[in-house]
Amino acid sequence: MADKLVIKVTAGADAPERCSQAFTVAAVAVASGVEVSLWLTGESAWFALPGRAAEFQLPHAAPLPELIDGVMAGGQITLCTQCAARRGIEKEDVIDGVRIAGAQVFVSEIMADGVRALVY
Repeated sequence: MADKLVIKVTAGADAPERCSQAFTVAAVAVASGVEVSLWLTGESAWFALPGRAAEFQLPHAAPLPELIDGVMAGGQITLCTQCAARRGIEKEDVIDGVRIAGAQVFVSEIMADGVRALVY
């Protein structure tokens, strides 16, 4: 089994099933004891802002705020630097515990031994 799972989610409200699947997999992995790093890119970047996840609706899916809490309980959520900049999101705007980092950090995470990566 991998020591760490890195998940990059590019979808937001524009592709709700893909978005929900990424957050669900991340939360289940954390609950299973896997180290998780969830990267918010593209339209999922908006979910780094307080209250935005509560606006997300998908029938028969776990509420996004609960999934985010599950990931944050034992994993890391990172907002892509460029995605944040394109949306005018600053460090002081994001949920406590969300970091903003760029491609060099993402590459170092996915290239480490014992890591599996998924992109949604």
